[in-house]
Amino acid sequence: MTLSNVLLVARREMLQIVKLRSFLLTLLILPVALAIGPILGDSLRKAEPTRVTVIDRSDGDGAKALEARFAFDEARELLGELSRYVQRYDLQAADPKAPWAQHGRWYGPADVAAFEASGGLDAALEKIDRVRPEGVPLFEPPVADYRFVAPPSGLAQNEGADFAEAARKLVADDKDKTKPEILVLIPQGYPADTRIAIYSADEVRGSFVGKLQEVLTADLRTRLLAQSGVTGERAALVQNIAPNIAIDTPPPGGGATERLLVRSIVPLALSYILMMSLMLSGSWMLQGSIEERSNKLIESLLACISPEELMYGKLLGGLVVGLLMLSVWAGCAGIAAFATQGAIADLIRPALEPISSPGIIAAIIFFFVAGYVGISAIFVAIGSMADSMSEAQGFMMPVILLILLPITFLLQAIIAGNDGPLVQVLTWVPLWSPFAVLARLGMGIETWELIGTGILLVVWIAAELVLIARLFRASLLAAGQRPTLAKVIQRIRRPEEAG
Repeated sequence: MTLSNVLLVARREMLQIVKLRSFLLTLLILPVALAIGPILGDSLRKAEPTRVTVIDRSDGDGAKALEARFAFDEARELLGELSRYVQRYDLQAADPKAPWAQHGRWYGPADVAAFEASGGLDAALEKIDRVRPEGVPLFEPPVADYRFVAPPSGLAQNEGADFAEAARKLVADDKDKTKPEILVLIPQGYPADTRIAIYSADEVRGSFVGKLQEVLTADLRTRLLAQSGVTGERAALVQNIAPNIAIDTPPPGGGATERLLVRSIVPLALSYILMMSLMLSGSWMLQGSIEERSNKLIESLLACISPEELMYGKLLGGLVVGLLMLSVWAGCAGIAAFATQGAIADLIRPALEPISSPGIIAAIIFFFVAGYVGISAIFVAIGSMADSMSEAQGFMMPVILLILLPITFLLQAIIAGNDGPLVQVLTWVPLWSPFAVLARLGMGIETWELIGTGILLVVWIAAELVLIARLFRASLLAAGQRPTLAKVIQRIRRPEEAG
């Protein structure tokens, strides 16, 4: 076996795959996803608030109180999001005394009032812009969950069944964006009649019903306190008294669960890329092998080179294609991380930390290459035995299921932060070791496990290549014969007698 012949076959195999349209489309998947990701993210975030109308026939302040409560909750959520943004990018110097610069607390009515009295979001962003470094993305305020709209004219005059029918038709009209999607009716006999009606064409969120109940319950308590002689500031104190809660949490992305997920993004992506590139390149190699057999090119190739040189050349060509795909995708991810701004860049940068050391980079390259060679050899063997794509797909299906199903469970376990028996077993089984090791880099893997699984993987690949080479040679020489399991075993054990 000569190296020049192996390289010649590898070059031919690589060029044959690279020229395929499916390869070019696959290569563009990740760049396109990174390009349209922020656009899709923005479109998904721009949801319209749910429109709400409250009809209060009791001549009380229930409608105003409900609207004020939702406005307060929206302002508190905005204040919390702004505080997290300021903490993430260390922008407290904009106004150290402002509520949004004092994170780690549960904002109360006094904080919201101070925030709004100082000019609200516009004034806060104006101060932040003065100290915001170049490259830090702009703050994106959350979209309000609900928006209160006035009831249509004439609706409140309806009574009983007529009102219910008109209300159902009103909320069911989803074409008119000025009409309410939720309608709340406070009856005329309230508070003696405490039956509050809610009309909606869709399921009403539990949070909305909960807030509605809290507001109206507070109103009932106020009325009851007034009947008991407790009024004015004393009644307000009884209603609004609450503890001052301090919340001690890590900065954004610093929590245990968040940190594990962020650190696992790139390792899980590497494991997934290895799986996808193997499935794709395996299909391309099979297609090339079938075309060579159907066009009678195998005989011409075997007249010039040995079966072993052909097999190793195919493996090397497929490996180069896989590394090319990985390089292009990694380069696009790097550009997205360091040359762009926004949520994707903020997510990728800390996700690169677990793979930044030279030792981890070497481990990634080793297990990626080893996994590619180990599984590609199986595909090459299938290509040598099949005379048509339908026959090859019949061999491929059980192999793909054998590889993919455990990996699916493995990735789910890693995402859940579980390194139990399943993950440990898959780490030490050579067929799945590359995927398991790559996926575990984010959650941490011991050095002795890296070395041990690496040695076991090398031994397994060496033995596999010897056996696959026997099967490859015997299958090429026995072209046209449909192999059975017994025949495959015979070719592996005594290739010179097979056929």
